Amino acid sequence: MKLLSPEELERALRDIGAKRYHRLHPFHAMLHGGKCSKGQVQAWALNRYYYQAMIPIKDASLIARCDDSAVRREWRSRLVDHDGEHEGEGGIARWLKLTDGLGLERGYVTSLRGLLPGTRFAVEAYVNFVREKTLLEAIASSLTEMFSPVIISERMTGMLANYDFVTRETLSYFDKRPPQARRDADFALSYVKQNARTPEQQQAALAALEFKCGVLWTMLDVLDHAYVSPKHVPPGAFVPEDH
Repeated sequence: MKLLSPEELERALRDIGAKRYHRLHPFHAMLHGGKCSKGQVQAWALNRYYYQAMIPIKDASLIARCDDSAVRREWRSRLVDHDGEHEGEGGIARWLKLTDGLGLERGYVTSLRGLLPGTRFAVEAYVNFVREKTLLEAIASSLTEMFSPVIISERMTGMLANYDFVTRETLSYFDKRPPQARRDADFALSYVKQNARTPEQQQAALAALEFKCGVLWTMLDVLDHAYVSPKHVPPGAFVPEDH
């Protein structure tokens, strides 16, 4: 195990995204290519809501463990991005505009009654990872943000072109995310490159990003299993009208 230069470490991190990011998942090809039914799009948005809702919980737990005030100040912006400064603002509120626009009752979405068990397990595994691993690993796991602007661009273009039940207002969550994601990824990448100083720390950072890619991939796996093939919806989970 050799020590990588910061540039080599960045290349290795980006290579993980090139091979493991959920942009490559077949469900996303369906979603962006207009191959999903409205019910499948609803199921995706409903399940993804739990991930969005838990991101500030994850970030708050990271801040609570951090003894560097500069890092805490930087990371606080993520809480504002998702929770907003006031009621009805922020990424979670905009995600609920998406589920509203797709015809899902808001109370049902936020109650999590229709959530797939696999979604819950994957999201909570990520939150627990950030709580329990080193600060370096927790920050490295956020580096999927490096790859999100591309998938967001594909999602906006593909969904607006292919679904008459989707509007730009419905997808307003995605308008603000690319610049936020680039800012967040730049900070996290710089932190990892500066603080992964041993081969062991570098391998831990790489493994953390692999883990996070696995979380996002698993979320699509369970959607595919429940709503695409073989369409095995677990008891109690959301069942679309067109299922």
